[in-house]
Amino acid sequence: MDSSATAVAFVVGTAINTCVMAYGARRLLNVRFSLFRTIVAGVIGQGVANPIITALIGDLDGRQELTPLLWFVCLGFACALLVSMTLLVLWEAFVPTGSVPSPLFWFGGARSRVARTRRYWRITFIVLRHGLGPYLRGRARRGPTSQEGRERLARSFTDSLEQAGVAFVKFGQVLSTRRDVLPPEFVAELGRLQDRATPVPWPDIEQVIQDELGAPPEDVFASFDRTPLAAASVAQVHAATLRSGEDVVVKVQRPGVLTVVERDLDIVGRLARTLQFRAGWAKAFGVVDLADGFATALREELDFRVEARNMASVAAAVTARGSDIVIPHPYDDLCTGRILVMQRLHGTPLSQAGPLIDAREARRETAREPGGEAGQEAAREPGQEPGRGDPREAGREAGQGDARGAGREAGQGVRREAGRGDARGMDRTKLAHAVLDTVLRQIVLDGVFHADPHPGNILLLDDGRLGLIDFGSVGRLDAGLRGCLQRMLLAMNRGDAIAVTDAFLEVVARPDELDEQALARALGAFMARHLGAGSVPDMATFTDLFRLVARFDLNVPPEIAAVFRALATLEGGLSELAPGFGIVTGAQEFGETYLRERLRPASLQEAAADELVGLLPMLRRLPRRLDRITAAAEAGRLTMNVRLFADEGDRRTVTGLLQQALLTVLASTAGVMAVMLLGLKGGPSMTSDVTLYQFFGYCGLVICSVLSLRVLAVIFRR
Repeated sequence: MDSSATAVAFVVGTAINTCVMAYGARRLLNVRFSLFRTIVAGVIGQGVANPIITALIGDLDGRQELTPLLWFVCLGFACALLVSMTLLVLWEAFVPTGSVPSPLFWFGGARSRVARTRRYWRITFIVLRHGLGPYLRGRARRGPTSQEGRERLARSFTDSLEQAGVAFVKFGQVLSTRRDVLPPEFVAELGRLQDRATPVPWPDIEQVIQDELGAPPEDVFASFDRTPLAAASVAQVHAATLRSGEDVVVKVQRPGVLTVVERDLDIVGRLARTLQFRAGWAKAFGVVDLADGFATALREELDFRVEARNMASVAAAVTARGSDIVIPHPYDDLCTGRILVMQRLHGTPLSQAGPLIDAREARRETAREPGGEAGQEAAREPGQEPGRGDPREAGREAGQGDARGAGREAGQGVRREAGRGDARGMDRTKLAHAVLDTVLRQIVLDGVFHADPHPGNILLLDDGRLGLIDFGSVGRLDAGLRGCLQRMLLAMNRGDAIAVTDAFLEVVARPDELDEQALARALGAFMARHLGAGSVPDMATFTDLFRLVARFDLNVPPEIAAVFRALATLEGGLSELAPGFGIVTGAQEFGETYLRERLRPASLQEAAADELVGLLPMLRRLPRRLDRITAAAEAGRLTMNVRLFADEGDRRTVTGLLQQALLTVLASTAGVMAVMLLGLKGGPSMTSDVTLYQFFGYCGLVICSVLSLRVLAVIFRR
């Protein structure tokens, strides 16, 4: 029993000494270390304390004096504490905090690492199964030369992206719009990722609806089509009718998609951090911020309540501007995190509107020919309106027919009926200008814009108007960024490189050391090359612009990156709709239009009134302040107070430097005094070999070491 109590007391005492040693080492260094490092340092200090104390008190030669014994025990404990501090400082010097994950992190995140490793293997297996292994390993020097081989490779690549998950499908959707980068076979195959993913079985969809709405679909809706109108990477949509008789579409999130997305986003974030650490171009572009922005946008896209709010925000901005762009309205009482019920729009996706536009243009050309109009009039039946098809034909059934027709698209149940195609009176180029004008006005004027305007999300409605759907990804620009973009557009139209530079620096994050004159010259050369007379701007313009950003280490904010991503996505769709259409040229024309609008008398009057309202409070205070200044100057009491260290950060920096200098001086002084004391001969003896002066010298060396280690700890941590 006594031995057990002794063992327990020994263990408790050792634990207490270890904790005191660990806390003392970290407290004396005045730098926060991880719990694991602190405990290891305390254990090692406790381990060397007993041998050091034993060696020191061994010189007492059996003397029974208590005072020297206590002093040598304290000195031994201080030496052990010094060992712990030295270990922490050397650890920080060779393995800085944060460079290697803590073992506690490894043990705590074992499950997530196992899941992430399994995800890596799954993606690799998908790639290998589709025959893309040589391309993954970099052994394929060149792609297939025949068209059949390219189609087969494009199909394999698309299938692998589709099976890999949502994040990879989003990547494929962006690639599908880049006709300037990929061969036509890849663009055609990747285009089916827009809205033709593999559908989820009906029982799984029904379970999601019942879990979210608390009742089966037949109890909530008057009718519900079990066959999906379209299936995408995040969700699939079904046609339905409310109890009130309104036609709606129901967007249902795929079961289990959130877990896969979070895992993929974790992988994307790790890759971005690795790139930013190792690659200079990645640091210049701020790939970590871009990856964080992509993750935030994708997480918002998975919460359909956010999409409902996005639709309301964009609709409010469009309505306030008086535009005729149609935005579907959500039914908030039926919207949840995984269910979105919204108005149904009837029209054709822009990606499939080409044949209808061509047919309309052909009819218009026929109408211009002699006798063409008379022939059309003769072909019409009595009572039929010009420009309308026979209301008794299949086109009349667009709003009432079978909801499972082949023309339904991307969440809106689009129907392509030839009978009502005559309402579309735009050619391809005019339609491309209209779409670009819509998106640019959202970006530059409204500040709320559709961040994923691929052709499947833009509808050409049956009445000739444009409609936007799928607001899971929406960008937002504050008034300051919008003003910068507006000034940049106006300066580019004037060809003013200096003004473009000023506006450009307000948009991007400005580095500490920047040669503004060199940047202005580079932007001037860029404008002369791509925006001058006779030049034909294309996507190489964006490429050179990004190279310029990387050259001057300019960091693009995530909001502006979302603008570029939206424009790049839009450019691919517009190039498909109207071959030869230049988005940069269209943006220049938009800038000219915007400039003309701003120079109208009503616009100038409104701008002057807004500026006057903003300046009015300052103008009201200005006479009073001028009177006080002149009165003080007249009486000889005008003074000026200048605070050299008004900023708290500056005061902390100077204080830290003074503390470091003072500690260095104290450490040097203590070291010199310790050496002098150790060199003294004579004095009271504490043991047969150690005098009192020498003991004080040893204590001085300990103090010198502690102060020096404290300075080094701060230096290594920085």
